Amino acid sequence: MAEYRIDDLARAAGTTVRNVRVYQDRELLPPPRRQGRTAIYSDAHLVRLRLIINMLERGYAFAQIKEMISAWEAGRSLGDVLGLEEVVGESWADEAPRAVTITELRRQFGKQLTPNNVKRAIDLGLLERRGRSFVSPSPQLLDAGTELVSLGVPLSEVLDLAEQLQQDIDHVAGHLVEMVRAHVLTRPVPSEDEVPFYTDVLHRLRPLVKSALNAAAARSAARVIPEVLGDRLIEMLADADDQAKRA
Repeated sequence: MAEYRIDDLARAAGTTVRNVRVYQDRELLPPPRRQGRTAIYSDAHLVRLRLIINMLERGYAFAQIKEMISAWEAGRSLGDVLGLEEVVGESWADEAPRAVTITELRRQFGKQLTPNNVKRAIDLGLLERRGRSFVSPSPQLLDAGTELVSLGVPLSEVLDLAEQLQQDIDHVAGHLVEMVRAHVLTRPVPSEDEVPFYTDVLHRLRPLVKSALNAAAARSAARVIPEVLGDRLIEMLADADDQAKRA
């Protein structure tokens, strides 16, 4: 489970440190764990913070949000509530973010590391600023981009691919969400069993989604990549035949 300082928590939720403190003062956000003088937040805090922001955007007042959260938590154990929030907030990635310096990025991408390309990578969430350095939330994506550039694909087109890939995956995820909502979350569940039920659903979805997407990607690659190389081989054979005829 991830740990956040207050500025990291605010950044991950897309809000400000001031807002986080306001939500804490109004008892909407559980108090953090203390490590000396440092406040340490968890994935459960991040999920609760996103929920608060979502409800505020829908027009709910602080008092209404507090009342609704308190009513929902009533009669449920703290362990069940925190367990659900933590499993919702868990990262689905099997990799840890990696710090990367501007020097390393220049070594990987050379002159193609223009301010525009850096800004676009940040806008796409492929890089996050940390002072003078950066953090790659997905080192696997960064490494894949580096390899494509080393093969000769322009960095700008690699970023186009990353954006399209994210849109395609979001589309597939949207179908999955609707399917689960229609066939799983509408199932009648006794009130006292709701939290454990949803926690179990999320635990089971995680490996299911990963294995399905990996298998689908592998099947697509097995079909598409040989076609691309096959086209090039045919061109080479045709060129060789033309040269033989002219000889």
